[in-house]
Amino acid sequence: MKPPPFVRQLFYKIWNIISAVSVRAKILGMALGLVLLLGAGITVQVRASLAAIMRDQLDDKSISTTHDLAARSTDPILLNDLVNLQKLLVETQANNPDVRYAFIIGSDGRVLAHTFGAGFPVGLLEANAVGASDHHHTVVLQTEDGLVWDTAVPIFDGRAGTARVGLSDARLRQSLQTVTGQIALTVVLVLGFGVLVATSLTWVLTRPILELVNATHIVSKGDFSLRVQRWADDEIGDLAEAFNAMTVELARTDELRRDREELRRQLLERVISTQEDERKRIARELHDSTSQNLTSLMVGIRTMSAGCKDPAMLTEAEKLRAVAAQTLDEIHNISMRLRPRLLDDIGLSAALEKLVAEWQARYKIPVDLLLQCGPQRMAADIETAIYRIVQEALTNIARHASARSVSVLVENRNGNLLAVIEDDGRGFDSAASTGDRHLGLVGMRERAELLDGKLTIESTPDSGTSIYVEIPQKEARA
Repeated sequence: MKPPPFVRQLFYKIWNIISAVSVRAKILGMALGLVLLLGAGITVQVRASLAAIMRDQLDDKSISTTHDLAARSTDPILLNDLVNLQKLLVETQANNPDVRYAFIIGSDGRVLAHTFGAGFPVGLLEANAVGASDHHHTVVLQTEDGLVWDTAVPIFDGRAGTARVGLSDARLRQSLQTVTGQIALTVVLVLGFGVLVATSLTWVLTRPILELVNATHIVSKGDFSLRVQRWADDEIGDLAEAFNAMTVELARTDELRRDREELRRQLLERVISTQEDERKRIARELHDSTSQNLTSLMVGIRTMSAGCKDPAMLTEAEKLRAVAAQTLDEIHNISMRLRPRLLDDIGLSAALEKLVAEWQARYKIPVDLLLQCGPQRMAADIETAIYRIVQEALTNIARHASARSVSVLVENRNGNLLAVIEDDGRGFDSAASTGDRHLGLVGMRERAELLDGKLTIESTPDSGTSIYVEIPQKEARA
């Protein structure tokens, strides 16, 4: 039978509270709780048992004291010696500190002698009575000063009267308080010792655990050289050994990962360098060879046209010369896109201005260009990376963004070269900007990371796109 839902919820709440407490607090709480529970149980049990025993003793003492008084008061009563009877009562009270009062009742029901100096209390006479054939009769009276065991014993089978003695429980209560105080003191001492033991135990148990927790924080930051000490040959010691084995494996794995990253970095750097060299070679070939051949072709066509008298041939020659001129312009544009001469000769700012001007002319989209790079040339790989990233970003905007305006910012900031390309186009899901469908973005990010830089893309559908590139600067070698 499953418990009701509210019982389970209450259990889960209590468990959540307990589980949130530290191990040290739990051990201390259990130790102190057990000591307090044991001390309280012993105190209650000892007090109850001692009270029962002392009440029985007080009851027996009340009976024996009253019987002794009854036996000794027989002669004074028969001789009507009230003086000696009074002395007997006073002597009984003086010899027994528990006796609260004592008095003798005659056979006619009158009080013959008593120990009440200020007068006999009203109602006390009727509070207890004993038959002539009874051994005794005891009642417990409630007074302002506590309980009184009032015992009545017949004198001479009741023919001479009755003796009554009242014993107070004051000393009983005082003894109980003394014993309770001693037990409480013992509990406090045991509690202090328990705190000391529990504290030592928690220190022994939690210190290796806390060391493991601190070690995990250090390992989480990438430091796998830390090793924890094995404190004991128990489960915690086994945990320490397992942790050390884990850090060894993590260190080996991290070393392999760094080696792979370094190999990947070298390969990527070599690929990009090879690409740039090949682009530079092709651009040079197009400029130096193909462009010259086309120029020679145009000159030859013009020379042939000058010596030709046929109008039809002149028209065809002019068409061929126009085609050659257009082809020469296209080859020039291709050569500039492959490797702009301005980037090698003058620098990044001039190359970007040329790139943006040609892009605006081709796609009819206004570009707000702001260059704050300064006159100082930077390392060639940094200039090339920024140029290629801006070029790829503009190409993507023209192909996919349907933007109405674009802004490009390149500046020096805090020792880094910062490039920001923004557009107001359709945007895309930047969280999914990986994979084969976004090779251009992946290439841009790889170029930045290869130079210890960072590329960040912020874009959402219908909200435009912002690309932030930040690369540490290196000045160009003289």
